[in-house]
Amino acid sequence: MKGFNILLVFLLMGFWSIGQEKEPNTDKSNIFGAWVDETKVGTSNEMMSIYDGLSTKDTLNTKFVGKVKEVCQAKGCWMKVALSNGNEAMVRFKDYGFFVPKDIAGKDVVVDGIAFVEEMSVEDQKHYAKDAGAGQEELAKITMPKKTYSFEASGVLIKN
Repeated sequence: MKGFNILLVFLLMGFWSIGQEKEPNTDKSNIFGAWVDETKVGTSNEMMSIYDGLSTKDTLNTKFVGKVKEVCQAKGCWMKVALSNGNEAMVRFKDYGFFVPKDIAGKDVVVDGIAFVEEMSVEDQKHYAKDAGAGQEELAKITMPKKTYSFEASGVLIKN
C-alpha cells in the first residue's frame, strides 16, 4: 500500500505541473540593467498596436519581445528592435546606466521600460547613423525630423 501512495503522489505532482508557468530565467549573464521578468511579455505586433495609439506626449510602462536589428557599434549604448510591418523601436537605456553587447543583431530580446513616440531631430538622426557606421553620403540624406517609436529600457534580457 505504501508503494501505491508514493506512486499516487508522483502522478498527482505530474498532473498538477501541466499548464503551470515556466520558471523565470535566473541566469543573470544575459540580463543587462534591471532584472527582467520574461513572463507576460507582449509581442512586437502587439507593441506596434500600442505605438499606434500613443501621441508624442504619451508614455507607457510595458515590456515586449522582439528581434534586434541593429546595435550601436561605438559602445552598445542603443539598439533598434523590429516591430511589425517593417517598423522598429529605437531602444536607449535608462540614465545611460548600462550597455548591451555590440554583437546581438539578429537575437531576440525582452525589453522592459517605457514606450513613447518622439519627433527625432536631424542632428540626433545623424548622430545615431554615425554610431551605426553610416558614411557621408548616407548622412547627407538625413534632412527632416522624423516620427520615431522610442523605448527607454530599464532592463534587457537577451533570449538566444
